[in-house]
Amino acid sequence: MSIPPPPGSRQPQGPYGPPSADRPQAYRPYGSPVSVNALAVAALVLGVLCFLPAAGLVLGLVALWQIRRSGQSGRGMAIAGAVLSSVGIVLWAVVLSTGAAHKAWEGIEDGAQGNESLSLAKGDCFDAPGGLEGDTYDVDRVPCEGGHDGEVFAVVSLPGGAFPGDARITGIADEKCYALQDQYAMDTWAMPADVDVYYLMPSRESWRYGDRAITCLFGNTEAGIKLTGSLRGDPATLDTDQVVFLSTANTLDTALYEEPEKTPDDDLPAHRAWAAQVHDVLGGQIEALRGHPWPAPARKPVADLVDDLEDAREEWKRASTASDADAYYTHYDKAYGSVEGPATVTARKALGLAATPPAVGEPESGDSEAQV
Repeated sequence: MSIPPPPGSRQPQGPYGPPSADRPQAYRPYGSPVSVNALAVAALVLGVLCFLPAAGLVLGLVALWQIRRSGQSGRGMAIAGAVLSSVGIVLWAVVLSTGAAHKAWEGIEDGAQGNESLSLAKGDCFDAPGGLEGDTYDVDRVPCEGGHDGEVFAVVSLPGGAFPGDARITGIADEKCYALQDQYAMDTWAMPADVDVYYLMPSRESWRYGDRAITCLFGNTEAGIKLTGSLRGDPATLDTDQVVFLSTANTLDTALYEEPEKTPDDDLPAHRAWAAQVHDVLGGQIEALRGHPWPAPARKPVADLVDDLEDAREEWKRASTASDADAYYTHYDKAYGSVEGPATVTARKALGLAATPPAVGEPESGDSEAQV
């Protein structure tokens, strides 16, 4: 049995000595749960996220002071939070001093707003501060009446999914934009000689922000050359007679553009087949011109044109059965002479359309591109 200490004697000392006056000792019942200091948890979270590192450092130091007084757990979390927050403060100081934060934010902002700044619609005219070639990050819409770098004639939407690659997008732009240009500017004779077809395409970077549009446009990349006035000439700006006439003319032009690349001397069968196609297309054009009720001033000019087209159709038929290249060339030249002869000019004048044929040998529209 134990003997109680005499009155006035000191209590037995534990292995760490008696509690000191400057280090209060917390007493809690045996087996009671130890709470985690909330500020320690907050300090660790802020330190890991590197969000408000100064606040994380302060919370970590306060948490250590509270743990020392209360005996709560979380000392390791408080230390880790304070250390990580200190590192975060150093990193933020470096970023701010070099301007990297501003540049990074500008990049994010540009990417997020890129689609909006380039969200051009059909009929819009614009200036491109960086030009129509190379990368284009921004455009300024301007009235079409004044000078401008480009005019949008179509917008082609691409499907979602992974970025298809520059080559694939360029191929789609070539196919779609050239097919759509005559729907916007139906009178090909009215197109200025120095205007080409261009397009704005999504880049790999803008694709990540949802850019899925190919913008087809008319423009010119030569320094100092601006477009003036709108090139639009479609059912929204033309009368019915003009639309009917230009639709038939453009159908024939499309067939003529499909002329085989090789010469008749190298591939006569291909040219014969093509001449037969033109013959068939001319048949439809002639029927459309005959069936439309033309206004009085245009009736005779259009009738004279139909007579010339009948002659041209007969020459294309003979070309389709030519025995050799020389015979083919003879019918080919006569056929073209009837298609774009004086009767076409007279009919166009009567309908208020451009009456000057495009220059022979004039270069085709370019296939230039710019990336968003």
